[in-house]
Amino acid sequence: MINARNDGAAFRPMSIGELARKTGVSADKLRYYEREGLLPRPRRGSSGYREYGAEAAGQVHFILRAKELGFSLEEIADLLNLSADAESGVAGVKARASRRLAEIEGQIARLENIRVRLASLVAACPGHGPLECCPILSAIRDGEGKRF
Repeated sequence: MINARNDGAAFRPMSIGELARKTGVSADKLRYYEREGLLPRPRRGSSGYREYGAEAAGQVHFILRAKELGFSLEEIADLLNLSADAESGVAGVKARASRRLAEIEGQIARLENIRVRLASLVAACPGHGPLECCPILSAIRDGEGKRF
């Protein structure tokens, strides 16, 4: 079935299976994105099946790329809304991305702290001998509630 787009060009709607194959996202995940409001509900054809336009694939790719940048689905919903706001969208997107960057930098700092502590414990462990002499096990067992 061919439908006319607003620009006069024709396009063939995609089934959920076609959209899944085109985007590499499972049909179940696409339905989930619909329920969460990340994808608009597609129209239903006379058969009752979902019919997606070409813009749906672009929106799914937007979601996937935003996830790769570490945005949560809630944040992605905000980005999608902001991407349609011609007046203040760019400022809103920058603010959201700046907050996400600060969160990631905090996570990196925490992970670096863990790496340093763990590297120290690994270096101190002889790798043999009685279990009671293992500094890694001692730190985990005896460090309950304490920082290493």
